[in-house]
Amino acid sequence: MNKQPEIKDYIRNIVDFPHEGIIFRDVTTLFADPRGFRMAIDQLLHPYAGVRFDKVVGLEARGFILGGAIAHQLSTGFVPIRKKGKLPGAVISEEYTLEYGEAVVEIHDDAITPGEKILLVDDLLATGGTAEAGIKLVERLGGEIIGCAFVVDLPDLGGRKKLEDLGMEVHALTTYEGL
Repeated sequence: MNKQPEIKDYIRNIVDFPHEGIIFRDVTTLFADPRGFRMAIDQLLHPYAGVRFDKVVGLEARGFILGGAIAHQLSTGFVPIRKKGKLPGAVISEEYTLEYGEAVVEIHDDAITPGEKILLVDDLLATGGTAEAGIKLVERLGGEIIGCAFVVDLPDLGGRKKLEDLGMEVHALTTYEGL
């Protein structure tokens, strides 16, 4: 009997990247495979069947790939949240902490209309800092996050707990224990 492929079957593991002792979960191999990519988009959407979203927000950079495909599937708009200085025009910013310092993400100040229902998407949930910053930006513009969807969750790094403590519903396709 043939085993049906799972999301993990499409993700490449790269040892000691970007630092020694880290196993990098490379989703570009998932994106490159038409069956794997379709499976990921379908599975990311599955828990939200019948839920109305006004927009999908994708976190830089791989969240753009997933978010664009999901927005297309839902026939909604797509909004990017980018690193500081990458968006033209008027933006609002949110600073957040990384394991090695601080970073800033931005969104156009007119990207979300108050009351809009939002699905936040990214490839990987680690510490949750980027996702939390994205949530804060959407909420500052009056949007309501209905769900946060990720391909990979690294639960040992605490991101899921951080987002759930904020009252967010978190959906991830697969998890990897440890770093």
